[in-house]
Amino acid sequence: DKELERLERVYHRILNDSGVHLINGRGVVVDPHTVQVDDKSYTSEKILLAVGGRPFVPDINGKEYIITSNEALDLKTRPKSIVIVGGGYISLEFAGIFNSLGSKVDIVLRSESVLRGFDHDIREAVTSALVSRGIKIHSNCSVDSIFKLKGGKYSVSLASGDILEADEIMYATGRIPNSSQIGLKEIGLELDENGAVIVDQWNRSSIDSIFAVGDVTDRNCLTPVAINEGIVFSETFFNNNPITLDYSNIPSAVFSQPQLASVGLTEEQANKNGEIKVFYSNFNPMRNSLSGRKELTMMKLVVDKSSDRVLGCHMVGDDAAEIIQGFSVALKCGAKKSQFDATVGIHPTSAEEFVTMR
Repeated sequence: DKELERLERVYHRILNDSGVHLINGRGVVVDPHTVQVDDKSYTSEKILLAVGGRPFVPDINGKEYIITSNEALDLKTRPKSIVIVGGGYISLEFAGIFNSLGSKVDIVLRSESVLRGFDHDIREAVTSALVSRGIKIHSNCSVDSIFKLKGGKYSVSLASGDILEADEIMYATGRIPNSSQIGLKEIGLELDENGAVIVDQWNRSSIDSIFAVGDVTDRNCLTPVAINEGIVFSETFFNNNPITLDYSNIPSAVFSQPQLASVGLTEEQANKNGEIKVFYSNFNPMRNSLSGRKELTMMKLVVDKSSDRVLGCHMVGDDAAEIIQGFSVALKCGAKKSQFDATVGIHPTSAEEFVTMR
């Protein structure tokens, strides 16, 4: 709470120092050039929608007992046990938090494994590490209903017939754009089936004067992506410097325990585009060996066989995000595996494995 309050003050100061007029209230778009806030109307040449997204909770029996990532940060006491439904990055991050605090954690997945969309070796490595930390994963399961028990606990009935009991039930089943009840449908602005604002490469919606960036467009829902979309919007329309954002090779990380990060193509994606070579390493880092801790680090390079260009770089282990951030620059520059091989590593580090894999 202290950190959130500090950040809030920082953002308000930045807005104020930049000469931004901040209007507190719920804005509703009433026509292509007008936003109404309470009883006042504001007209503008352009309107930029940057309203983000919110957690999605399916309509099931017992929905009122569910918490999301929003409420999980406001809990006054630590639950001794928690069931987390979903297998994405929010689910795994909170599973790690509660597990480290000493809570019993069960993850319920509708699919076979966690982190759909990531490379299969990352998914397997993370799953193995979660299980070794005492987190129980229930795959190919769906929730039928949730009931409150005497004493305050909750009962989760699975479609398989199994029943789980816990102090809290958290849903991390994705996020949806915050596009409802702000007048967009009423003025005829085009949305997709999930409510995302459909935009072109210039972030322009189906109405020429209305633009959108960030999670409300449901393109690549990462904070740095939204920031860069804002930058290219302002450069294009207010600094006479028309540019667009390149969505290839955008790095991403999951701050689970262990941490994972990735940039570029997965092995599955690269296989569709041509013949590839895969370099894979699975080892116990020296820091773990010296301390007696046992948790493997996994690293992987996906390389185009004909051009030798590195197409994907993937890691599970300590400092994965910090390490992949640097290699993201290399992939953006079109680095080849031979250039990785010619680079001298820093010893002893985990990162040196990326330049010693043969």
